Amino acid sequence: MTAGETPTEATESPETPEGPGPTGSDAIPGGPRRRGPLAHVLAANAVSITGNSLTLVGVPWFALETTGSPAKAGLVAFCATLPVVVAAIAGGPIIDRTGRRRISIISDTVCAISVATIPLLHYADLLHFWMLCALMAVTGLFHAPGETARYVLLPQLAVIAGTPIPRAASIFDAVSRGARMAGAALAGVLIALTGAETVLLLDALTFAGSALLIYFGVRNVAAAEPSKNTRPVSLRTYTGELREGYSFLLRDPLLFGITLMVMLTNGLDQAWSAVLLPVHAKENLGGAGELGMLVALFAGCALLGALLYGAIGERFPRRVVFTVAFMIAGAPKYVGAALTDGTVPLALILAAGGIGAGMINPILTTVVYERVPDALRSRVAGVTVAGALLTTPLGGLAAGFLIEQVGLWTTLWVLGGTYFAANLAPAIFPCWRELNSTPVDALSKTAPSPRRPAREGTPRRPGGK
Repeated sequence: MTAGETPTEATESPETPEGPGPTGSDAIPGGPRRRGPLAHVLAANAVSITGNSLTLVGVPWFALETTGSPAKAGLVAFCATLPVVVAAIAGGPIIDRTGRRRISIISDTVCAISVATIPLLHYADLLHFWMLCALMAVTGLFHAPGETARYVLLPQLAVIAGTPIPRAASIFDAVSRGARMAGAALAGVLIALTGAETVLLLDALTFAGSALLIYFGVRNVAAAEPSKNTRPVSLRTYTGELREGYSFLLRDPLLFGITLMVMLTNGLDQAWSAVLLPVHAKENLGGAGELGMLVALFAGCALLGALLYGAIGERFPRRVVFTVAFMIAGAPKYVGAALTDGTVPLALILAAGGIGAGMINPILTTVVYERVPDALRSRVAGVTVAGALLTTPLGGLAAGFLIEQVGLWTTLWVLGGTYFAANLAPAIFPCWRELNSTPVDALSKTAPSPRRPAREGTPRRPGGK
């Protein structure tokens, strides 16, 4: 689960991939290393996330330009994010059965077609508002599974390449954040120079490029093919596995508290990124160039924050770092936008907020690994990711409605105050004290039998742009 960033990023950092290690052609006890597949996946993910950042900036701006209505821009954001929740809940089994390589290619191909259709229909004067909503829904539904499929390939591809898995994961995260930053900056410049339609066409090309990289670069990799060990699909099997994830989460007060907190703040982050910041940029900051610069600045500082936490974060109590990081990353940007119409003050606030946001997910990821048995991790992750994304469709919708009813200034204060209240949870509720503790059996826990609920003492966490 991802916190302190845009909700679409919640799907960009799933839990540590599970499943069998490299076998067959993937196993290289002493054989030649194959770095090509890993390099192609990293490149494809960078290209795809760049496109996703173009969408993040370009679509809200396009909606505002073509409709002039913050409420309609919020409705477009709702249509784009609701399918992401569906994909988070149902995507895992589909990826396993279809194959990670195939899912990645299908995902990016469909996204390329749907995104390209928007400006093409607009140029032909055939684009209606409902079409924009429908095309964004298709993009949201297909993008997340493709990104997840690439992520879960990492351990196997790292082994094939002879690269330590932690190093490969760090490179993956750094490349993803860098692509997010570059895409946002590029979107702002292109919108200012050529219009939002051009950004969407470039977005479509990035998705197509990602699909081609996976098609030609990831071949003869057993881990990328459909799983041969999956149980037959049935409603009973699916609901049983889903129930195990929910049961485990509900028995762990810390994980449950984290899920609730991130659920609320992700909705507020979506309101900010999809509606509030674009409207503020359009009305007060000067336009799309400033919007792209601010989004890129936040993403770049989030990368810096993640690197900073990796270097020195473990020297400090997690609860303190987590609370302070969330306080910096959340409410201040709303207050800053409400109090000033200048770009520089808001840029400084977002720079500090980005550093804070970058420290949040490493803490959440560590807590999950410590508290969730390996055999249950994917099920618990599915539940927590779905929970974290549950409010994101409503974030943009609510923000657009509030702006039209009470104005931008009041909306910023209302949502900023709500964010601040949510940030108090780690400092107030006793269950958050466990954030500083490491279960004695954290690295050796095994899951209970799938047919029986886990026993007491097996707890864990939730987390993406």
